[in-house]
Amino acid sequence: MKKNFWKSVKVTPVLVGASLLATGQVQANEISQVNTEVNAQIINQLDSYSAEGGVSSQDQVTSVSQLRDVSPTDWAFEALRSLVENYGCIVGYPDRTFRGNRALSRYEFAAGLNACMQQMERLIASSQGVMREDIEKLKRLMAEFESELAALGARVDNLEGRVAFLEDHQFSTTTKLKGEVIMALTQNFEDGNQAILANRVRLALETSFTGEDTLITRLSAGNAGAFNVSGRNTFRTPGLPVQNRNVSGPSAVLNQTFNLYPGADNNVEVDWLAYYAPIKLGENAEIKTYVAAWGGIHSDYAPTLNPFFEDYDGGNGALSPFASESPIYRVGGGSGVAFSYRLGFLEGLLGPSTATVSYLAGGSPNSPERGAGMFNGDYSMLGQLNFNMSDTFALGFTYVHGFHKEDSPIFGGGAGSGFGIVGTQLANQSNSQLNSILERRFGAGTTVDQGDKASSSYGTQVAWRLSDAVSLSAFFNYTNVTRLGRGNDDVWSYGGGVAFPDLFKEGSVLGIFAGVQPYNGSARYFVTDPSGNSRRVRITSDNIPIHVEAFYKYQLTDNISVTPGVIWVSNTNQGSNQDGIIGTLRTTFTF
Repeated sequence: MKKNFWKSVKVTPVLVGASLLATGQVQANEISQVNTEVNAQIINQLDSYSAEGGVSSQDQVTSVSQLRDVSPTDWAFEALRSLVENYGCIVGYPDRTFRGNRALSRYEFAAGLNACMQQMERLIASSQGVMREDIEKLKRLMAEFESELAALGARVDNLEGRVAFLEDHQFSTTTKLKGEVIMALTQNFEDGNQAILANRVRLALETSFTGEDTLITRLSAGNAGAFNVSGRNTFRTPGLPVQNRNVSGPSAVLNQTFNLYPGADNNVEVDWLAYYAPIKLGENAEIKTYVAAWGGIHSDYAPTLNPFFEDYDGGNGALSPFASESPIYRVGGGSGVAFSYRLGFLEGLLGPSTATVSYLAGGSPNSPERGAGMFNGDYSMLGQLNFNMSDTFALGFTYVHGFHKEDSPIFGGGAGSGFGIVGTQLANQSNSQLNSILERRFGAGTTVDQGDKASSSYGTQVAWRLSDAVSLSAFFNYTNVTRLGRGNDDVWSYGGGVAFPDLFKEGSVLGIFAGVQPYNGSARYFVTDPSGNSRRVRITSDNIPIHVEAFYKYQLTDNISVTPGVIWVSNTNQGSNQDGIIGTLRTTFTF
């Protein structure tokens, strides 16, 4: 639990006031002289107070913004928000008022203290930690209000036993365990793919050492891979007739979020190890710092401006990684560092604005081998400016420079090999994928003479909340790929979506997204055939991979959601290809 809860206890009018602490001993002496009849009257008053302040589960206040007589300008606003949103033990009155200006008795304080104690017990029972410092402060408050708690029937010896129970049964005083389990029935109805029941499990240990930092250690396991695509590519070679050849195999254009990190076989692995911490520059200035030892991606720290679709490849957003965020955030990844700074001097003109820079090394950045280290292997450098121009409109500009070894995909999130996370095989420029395509034209043993690659990606993202019920978002991305000594390629991608949050039920979302996955607009290569002859080849890319996706996430309970959805991708290999049509029923459990 955040330390600011107990800090807020010292300033919140419901729980504590300076005048109460100053007169505490006098009132305690008066309480000891109250006769049985008066005690009964007091208990009756407390019963009335508890009934007055109570609410049904349907009317439960979960945000301070729901209280009609509290505004952000109130001196105790932040403290009250911490109590309401973090602990839920101060809920206001049934008419959605807080009545912060009325007088507070020590008995009412005791009632609030007891409610918070019970709420903490429920949090621990659900495996959420309470910091030891908070428990010590709770003990001191219990001693101070011993008489009042006794009058409530919550005797101190019982509370001491409850505190001892909490201390003995906590998972950790500094670490929280969070989990997500996805079970998905899914099938690609083209190309002879079969229906599968996919799963993925994530367990994240979130540890805080100062109350403001977070160390994340995440374990992951899954059993799903990408669906296969098939079709025909057209090859144009100087001096040779035009040829059409079948191509097939798994493709990033048909990826879904739950078949990423780690993929098949249900092997458990650490897929993300990262540390967030602020660097204080003054009373009102700080740099947010991110350090990834493994599995870092750019969306871990850079705003992607795609609300209701983005869930960081989890199970409560879009079905596909393409609809989740702009492909520019998939260029590179791995281990490294990022810094984000709030540009206060621009706030009067453009609203709250941030500048973000990062360096992430992919592949095997911990390897001492030549060409596989932090600074001489795969890497990407990001720079982003983000402007929250109003409460409903945000705009971002992003640049990413990447270096990719010959078999590393451009949009691979830092993976050292493979076919990428989004985009066609021709867009990802992985040698093994290109060789698979070219062998169908010139025979087995044909290789592409490509080597390492450098990329420069330019992107813009926009989000616009039209109303509480409608949200729009869009992105555009252009990537120039330089095959070192072998020419340039142009890769394009763009898309947009509309989301309808809280449709039919609070927490539910209907999302519709359409766009074009990354495709190579100028696929020309030097290849060497089995006879040793080198020639220049152009692979026609007249058709582009259009992506259309629709899903409805129904929030069944606070911890369970069910998401039916469909994905259609045309021209999956950039030629006259068979389309991909995926149907998915995803169930997500969070805890």
